[in-house]
Amino acid sequence: MAKLAFLGLGVMGYPMAGHLVTKGHHSVTVYNRTTAKAEAWASQFGGTIAATPAAAARGAEIVFACVGNDDDLRSITTGPDGAFHGMTPGAMFVDHTTASATIARDLHSIAQNQGLGFLDAPVSGGQAGAEAGRLTVMVGGTHADFAKAREPIGCFGANISHIGGPGSGQLAKMVNQICIAGVVQGLAEALHFAQANGLDVATVIGAISKGAAQSWQMENRWKTMAERKFDFGFAVDWMRKDLGICLDQARASAASLPLTALVDQFYADVQAKGGKRWDTSSLITRFDQS
Repeated sequence: MAKLAFLGLGVMGYPMAGHLVTKGHHSVTVYNRTTAKAEAWASQFGGTIAATPAAAARGAEIVFACVGNDDDLRSITTGPDGAFHGMTPGAMFVDHTTASATIARDLHSIAQNQGLGFLDAPVSGGQAGAEAGRLTVMVGGTHADFAKAREPIGCFGANISHIGGPGSGQLAKMVNQICIAGVVQGLAEALHFAQANGLDVATVIGAISKGAAQSWQMENRWKTMAERKFDFGFAVDWMRKDLGICLDQARASAASLPLTALVDQFYADVQAKGGKRWDTSSLITRFDQS
């Protein structure tokens, strides 16, 4: 049993922290900006609540976090009540936020100067993957830190890969989001085309889904896309945040992402239609008559 902390109990963090208790049998102290969420978690899993990130991190061997963006991450690490102020040399911070590679490298450097370990370890698999403990985890940092954190990460991660040095996990997550954006747009266009031409969508998908056109998005989203149901999964607002990170990194590295930039604008159209909290498969609504 290890003494751990988890900061951020959103739709991803809440079940991830829970798996550290139920699967890993670890002692977990949690912090969440909304105290009621932390109280609900502690009632369900029996952990301890802390009033600040620093308090949650005090005495923890590993501090996990999953928050919203770069600013949130900086606040809970190096802010006035941030975790780095409560951690002792030899402890490690593992960040599961989807954030920029720049902040990952910055925080790794700050952590090193304080005698702390740091891993950037964004996840993929959505709320369903978090609840099932079947997330894909892409990790950036040193081999030694990865080896130390591998076991507890395995409480909620089914596919865990050490990508490379600091920032590499975040860069891998950007690759993931770039791929998803293109696949969802292609599926949206294909379903729109099938419907516009009077085809039975279920029959068409049955015919093509076991061949070269197959994808996770097709297997899991074609039916709800065809029925215009978007009340689950990864929200459009979050996807635009992630694609913004991708496009910023592309500019910094002179990489060309024309399709990603186009799909990002298509998601802006969905936001304008009122779909900010619809899941990403709602790209198909761009083809509907207003």
